[in-house]
Amino acid sequence: MSSKKKKRREAISALVLEQGAVTVGSLAERFDVSMQTIRRDVDALCEGEMLHRVHGRIELSEEFLNTPFDQRAGTNLMGKRAIGEAAANLIPDGATLFISIGSTPLSVARALRRRKGLTIITNNLSAAMALSEEVSNRIILPGGELRLPDRDILGNDVLDFFGRFRADFAVFGAAGVADDGGLLEFHTTEVSATQKICENAQQSFLVIDGSKFGRQAPALGGNIADMDQIIIDRQPGDQFAPLLKKINERLIVAEGHAT
Repeated sequence: MSSKKKKRREAISALVLEQGAVTVGSLAERFDVSMQTIRRDVDALCEGEMLHRVHGRIELSEEFLNTPFDQRAGTNLMGKRAIGEAAANLIPDGATLFISIGSTPLSVARALRRRKGLTIITNNLSAAMALSEEVSNRIILPGGELRLPDRDILGNDVLDFFGRFRADFAVFGAAGVADDGGLLEFHTTEVSATQKICENAQQSFLVIDGSKFGRQAPALGGNIADMDQIIIDRQPGDQFAPLLKKINERLIVAEGHAT
């Protein structure tokens, strides 16, 4: 395969990851090639499990699509509440922290309502609103377009925004955890945002419920073994026992922490 063809196909895959679906016609126009060339690219890309072709467009397979935010936030409430309480116990009054997008980081924000004098740097509007009830807190948000219905902000401007700050803690989740500990997301922009806040925080807190272990998502980020603290609500399946054994000293299983 020529390097030009390889780069084009990688770019097509990245575009579908970002948008969920893209028409064949728009791809031909974007890359200034014939429809026949794009169809060959699409056919080759759809040989795997991640992408498939439907009625003149290429899109992510259903198992790689994200679940709407409100639906995620309403699932496993007790487990996420336990994770939130366990994480909040590690964060003192007056701390500065990044809080990333997602329903489990939101649970941490809700558990932090009893803290005072926090500085919260976040692109998660729901987390910002949860912590706005304490008037001694300082909340810093990026500019940009609010992504609905998730109520968060993503994009290159957010990376620049996070790059301007330093924090004691970075609190973030993941869409899935691969067998080798790879942290998976649905969009490369989410991966980039997580990497940036981890770089700029003294401690990284990965907060995930047990259902995320083994869950599919297309964009690969960091690895669970590189996180300073991992907080889960319950032990995942036996296939992850060797992985968790490696991080045992940094792992909190939060069952029983909820009040």
